[in-house]
Amino acid sequence: MIISKFKEIRHLSHHLSRRRFADSAAAAVRHDTTIWTPTPLIKVSPSAESLFFITVDVSKSPDLAASYTKPGQYLLVRPRDRCVGPTVLAISSPPSIASSRGVFEFLVRSIAGSTAELLCQLQKGDVVELSSAIGNGFDVDRISPPDKYQTVLIFATGSGISPIRSLIETGFGADKRADVRLYYGARNLNRMAYQERFEDWQSSGVNIVPVLSRPDDSWTGERGYVQVVKKTVFHGMHLPLF
Repeated sequence: MIISKFKEIRHLSHHLSRRRFADSAAAAVRHDTTIWTPTPLIKVSPSAESLFFITVDVSKSPDLAASYTKPGQYLLVRPRDRCVGPTVLAISSPPSIASSRGVFEFLVRSIAGSTAELLCQLQKGDVVELSSAIGNGFDVDRISPPDKYQTVLIFATGSGISPIRSLIETGFGADKRADVRLYYGARNLNRMAYQERFEDWQSSGVNIVPVLSRPDDSWTGERGYVQVVKKTVFHGMHLPLF
């Protein structure tokens, strides 16, 4: 979720709700109209507790690579030759990586008994099938130009940071704004992905605010849940939605 502020607070929806994910996957299975592209895995590696980095080679599938044009888009993924339904994953790498290196990168949470768990158990060279990129992505025009929207607040939890990485690394003029904050929630630091990228994100103009719900005693940062922090941040403020 992205919130921007200039005289009033605005909410920028990126259409990545769990319900939309589930509806997209269910529709694809029900109507069987999805065009599936076989793609080999380049890398599967742990990112954080229960989270995995997965990199897919789309260099030989130019139409698939070209379908990804905006941060916040997602697609359907399923293991090849497995009798399981697809799962829906937001693409975590920016679109420029697809065109320059021919890869899609994902951050996947391994949930017992799910297709996502099967994906996280695959190895380099295994083949998965992908749909084309789906959705409108983040409508960053809603917070343009930067000099008009000087404050942008971003909220994410767990694997929900995946499309936010794409947004930050694609760029939305964060360095031209006075106050850009990412409130990133996790149970503890062991469950927080992309910590190795925080320094670069900070350098691009995004202030990272980790929010831990179950930190150890040495933690001195924000505690609790991102949803509660969000309410505190916007207490007494008008929040029109669009």
